[in-house]
Amino acid sequence: MTQLTQLLAELQERFGADADAAIGEQALENVRVAYLGRNGEVTKIRRTIGTLPAAERPGAGKAINDAVAAMEERLKAAQAAVESRAVDAELAASIDVTFPAIAPAAGSIHPVRRIIEESCDYFMRHGFAVVVGPEAEPDYYNFDALNIPSDHPSRESFDSFWLTDSVLLRPHTSPMQIRTMQEHRPPIAIVAPGKCFRRDALDARHLFQFHQVEGLLVADDIHFGHLKGMLTGLCRELFGSGQRVRFRPSYFPFTEPSAEVDTTCPKCRGESAEGRCSLCGGSGWIELGGAGMVHPNVLREVGYDPDVYSGWAFGFGVERLGLARYRVDDIRRFISSEPDFLAQLS
Repeated sequence: MTQLTQLLAELQERFGADADAAIGEQALENVRVAYLGRNGEVTKIRRTIGTLPAAERPGAGKAINDAVAAMEERLKAAQAAVESRAVDAELAASIDVTFPAIAPAAGSIHPVRRIIEESCDYFMRHGFAVVVGPEAEPDYYNFDALNIPSDHPSRESFDSFWLTDSVLLRPHTSPMQIRTMQEHRPPIAIVAPGKCFRRDALDARHLFQFHQVEGLLVADDIHFGHLKGMLTGLCRELFGSGQRVRFRPSYFPFTEPSAEVDTTCPKCRGESAEGRCSLCGGSGWIELGGAGMVHPNVLREVGYDPDVYSGWAFGFGVERLGLARYRVDDIRRFISSEPDFLAQLS
């Protein structure tokens, strides 16, 4: 019995080596026939069982069957390896290594981000610093310090998201103007980009989460002409020299005098008959944001003497800038994550 066990072990070892060395299906079939076929090596060993004592024959048969089972498993593994090599060879033969590769899909900067960066670059070239701050602010920085006390009716127009009785998601980036003025003495020239939040209903011109770029300049002898020159230059930077810009008188608690800054409607190009353009409502213009001279009460709140210093401030909605720059007729497209749409603007 010991001799049979050793013989079977040697047979399995030779079988494994021959199966691994087979380089094709026919070669592997020859190995199978040589070892497991009707006249193969295993059959020859089976024929010797009759020469063994009767008591050893059952154990010998079981040992041979176990060896056959192991060899068949080894054969399956070798068969899988042969098939895999055949597939790889076929695939390699079908590949033209000289054919140009498929270019990987590459993303791009989101158009909103691009406008923010280009707006900030414009002001930085004129000596402004970029400042950023928290998106949740106390009502003092959002309203009180901006000449909007708790009983002021203009608070209602902001439709704010309140987190507590005194903290809210900022409806504008103006808190950074107050924080900067409190920390530094004039002259001050900053631009404050960032997210803002208002409970506006979604439509072609409004989002409840949007981005703003605000600017502030405070120094000696600053007047409205400086503001108009800087904002006209920004619009020409973003839209080109052919885009028209207008300053329309308005009211904001934190500036006096104040103006709305409008630019030509990107959809109708300012030529729509009254009421026929879904984007501008037929006016021919879309509002970019507000601007004006910093109110004296705001200057006093941060410890500046309005008799000595003056300044201007503005706030533009970045998505509104995107409407005009890319001639998009619906502001919601900037948050829809449409790859085809974004690719057109890249």
